[in-house]
Amino acid sequence: MATFVFFHAHPDDEAIATGGTMARAAAHGHDVVLVVATRGEQGEPVPGILNEGEPLWQRRIAETHTSAKHLGVSRVEFLGYEDSGMMDDPANDNPACFWRADVDEAADRLAAILADVDADVLTVYDAHGGYGHPDHIQVHRVGHLAASRMPIGSPERGGVFEATMNRTHITDLLARQAELLGEEGVAAEAVANAEAGEPDFGSHEDDITHAIDVRTTLDAKRAAMAAHASQIAPDSFFMAMPEEAFAAAFGTEWFIRPGARRAPGSPFVTELFPVLGVDEVGTELGR
Repeated sequence: MATFVFFHAHPDDEAIATGGTMARAAAHGHDVVLVVATRGEQGEPVPGILNEGEPLWQRRIAETHTSAKHLGVSRVEFLGYEDSGMMDDPANDNPACFWRADVDEAADRLAAILADVDADVLTVYDAHGGYGHPDHIQVHRVGHLAASRMPIGSPERGGVFEATMNRTHITDLLARQAELLGEEGVAAEAVANAEAGEPDFGSHEDDITHAIDVRTTLDAKRAAMAAHASQIAPDSFFMAMPEEAFAAAFGTEWFIRPGARRAPGSPFVTELFPVLGVDEVGTELGR
């Protein structure tokens, strides 16, 4: 069995981006470790959710541990940096924030955890952090540097995978929604933006190598998302979606294996970590 380390920027990122894959790996008997760079101090809490005087970061740490239980995570670690906020936010200037962290020092912190758990595989984000968030970009940088200092950085051991969003798939979903709702409105506007080739939102399908079918663990993924109640209210976009729509939007998790290429139109790799002989992590998907 293998040890998978999922490296994320903030509490709740793990549930939204890779929760299904984490739960599948755990269900197959693999050791799943979650490392979070920050405590999510810059999040916007759901009104009324915090007790009087309760710091947001404290609640978000507790929520992360609850989420981890739903996903079968055996160990949760925080790197100790502060949330940087969105790009160009004043919080970017905080010397304690992750965006301002010395990359070498941060990589050393992560590498120490990788060594301690004897990691086989590390997941980070794509080069622009999925949507241009500074902490997500820093996860990409720090994660790759840490892995390069460890055996995990070699393909024989397992290697690094980049979690991303399939921009092509999302555009298709929005187009169908826009068709149902008419040409006006948010869905149509989102389609137009996506078709314009937003460079900092997800990855084009041709650049993605792995598609992991997580429909069998969607209940765990959704429960993990709900655990982050300070950020995701019961009536939020995520929680209010009907099961069929949730499965369409979140039933596949997408990854890039750096250095690998997939011929356009060919099937995705559906076992996230084939070099380890991990079976049944996904079923075949193609277009």
